[in-house]
Amino acid sequence: MKILNLIVMGIFTSCASPYLQTVSHIDRDRFMGTWYVMAGRFTAVEKDVYNSVEIYTWNEAKQRIDIDFSYNKGALDGPLKKIPQKAWIINQETNATWKVSPFWPLKFTYLVLALDEVKNWTAIGVPGQGYLWIMARDPSFDRASIDAALKAVAEKGYDTRDIVYVEHSKKK
Repeated sequence: MKILNLIVMGIFTSCASPYLQTVSHIDRDRFMGTWYVMAGRFTAVEKDVYNSVEIYTWNEAKQRIDIDFSYNKGALDGPLKKIPQKAWIINQETNATWKVSPFWPLKFTYLVLALDEVKNWTAIGVPGQGYLWIMARDPSFDRASIDAALKAVAEKGYDTRDIVYVEHSKKK
């Protein structure tokens, strides 16, 4: 059933009017590392998640980003789930447009919509605007800061309705 959901997700996001605006450039090496998923409009796989984390690692040998996505299902101390993914930077000029694959043969376009290196947050979206991830370098990133990040993304014309907030244990 999850595979069918992902295939349907890919069909619907590819049919929507594309949003392709990204940040002008990201420093790939600085962007790598741990990002805590704080809020967003999520895929079916990400429903009812806690302590959601993505760790990006540049794989020089394969010229790609290895993504370790993990979360607790259903509660802060719920079962730990992990979904490894792979990403390829498709816009070498900006480093802000990627193809991400949760598993072969699926690949989805991810856009780095916004990045605030001072406040340590980023926003990732998709061309169809169906999904959005607000992530921070620190799991204690507060609700006001998350809302400010959402406002910055909305001001760029990206849909920020129906946002879900992710709870994190503060002991990370």
